[in-house]
Amino acid sequence: METLFKIKEKGSTVSREIIGGITTFLAMSYILAVNPGMLGSIEGMSFGGVFTATAISAAIATLIMAFFANMPVALASGMGLNAFFTYTVCGQMGCSPWFALTAVLLEGVLFIVLSFFGVREAIINSIPSTMKKAVAVGIGLFIALIGLNNAGIVTSSNGTIIGFNAFDKSHISAIVAIIGLVITIVLYILKVPGAILIGIAATTVVGIPFGVTTIPENFKPVSVPQAPFLFRFDFSNVLTLKFFGVFFTFLFTDIFDTIGTLMGVAEQAKLIDEKGDIPNVKNALLADAVGTVAGACLGTSTVTSYVESSAGVAAGARTGLSSVVTAGFFVLALLFTPLFALVPSCATAPALIFVGFLMMQSVTSIKFSEITDGIPAFITILVMPFGYSISKGIAFGMIAYVISKVAGRKAKEISPVTWILAAVFVFALAIKAI
Repeated sequence: METLFKIKEKGSTVSREIIGGITTFLAMSYILAVNPGMLGSIEGMSFGGVFTATAISAAIATLIMAFFANMPVALASGMGLNAFFTYTVCGQMGCSPWFALTAVLLEGVLFIVLSFFGVREAIINSIPSTMKKAVAVGIGLFIALIGLNNAGIVTSSNGTIIGFNAFDKSHISAIVAIIGLVITIVLYILKVPGAILIGIAATTVVGIPFGVTTIPENFKPVSVPQAPFLFRFDFSNVLTLKFFGVFFTFLFTDIFDTIGTLMGVAEQAKLIDEKGDIPNVKNALLADAVGTVAGACLGTSTVTSYVESSAGVAAGARTGLSSVVTAGFFVLALLFTPLFALVPSCATAPALIFVGFLMMQSVTSIKFSEITDGIPAFITILVMPFGYSISKGIAFGMIAYVISKVAGRKAKEISPVTWILAAVFVFALAIKAI
């Protein structure tokens, strides 16, 4: 195991990897309810079939990440892309789910080609070190906001853009989440091993008397998984402009959501080398690409690296062993769906909020005094949570980087790939591809 995952070399232990893997699973397990709920509402698909596809594709992609990249990063159907799949492609555009799955399949195939030839790796390596740190900070704020929203702590319905809900009987989940956050903070300060995981479990238990954690009557923890939608593709419209628009949106958003997530998690786990690059990033990107193809073949939307992996990193995960554990739980979820469904979103919310604090620590190494670095870093950090998009944060940040360096007469610091990326981002934003 040491030879395969280099656990001691990366300053970890088997127990930490196991705890980290479980924590990551719990932090992202909401996708097993949310994704089937979205795609299962489309005519021709079902909750059970999408649930099976979501769990199996997540397990496959995460195992590839574990063994080929040795990174503590888990993958599953991406939030945002599944909404685009459901509400835009199959809703507003009136396309069939099989049309959308074909776009996801071809996007994944192109990803494999780009990853194999190192194109995506070159993109990551071309992003300046300061921007990589800014991406980590921005993602930290982004997932903290997700946690606040999942718990029902914040709302936009009180007359302001965003604000706290009233902590009363109508917002019990918010109260439970705050209790869970206090438990997590105290345990972490006391250096209790597995503080974040224990916090999730404790919050789930606290939710029982509050009525947030509900145990159904005649509760049966074991269920039989339904068959997924295997190889349901429709190639009849692949040469149309409509198909190209859908394909490009899936492609572009997935590329930069994945890049942002890998940079953020690697920065937090201190897996960056002396040059500021991520070791084995080519294999990590390949895992993402293969996962997307597997997901399309099984009947689910684009599979991508999950920012919630940072919760597992915060719990101690540093190697692919934690990803093996996470993948194992996705497989178990196929049989114990009712059991895992007991964990409410307000129980995983404290973990996401607290991880936001941990990822914020990278901000101390950003040189804001160098204004041509500080401004694009600030814009990256600003856009991710308030634009609710990792890819948009990277896009606006990279465009701001080029503008700042040119204005500061430091254009020589801009690499050719960065120039190309900035131009592509301008084009993508113009056609609303991200």
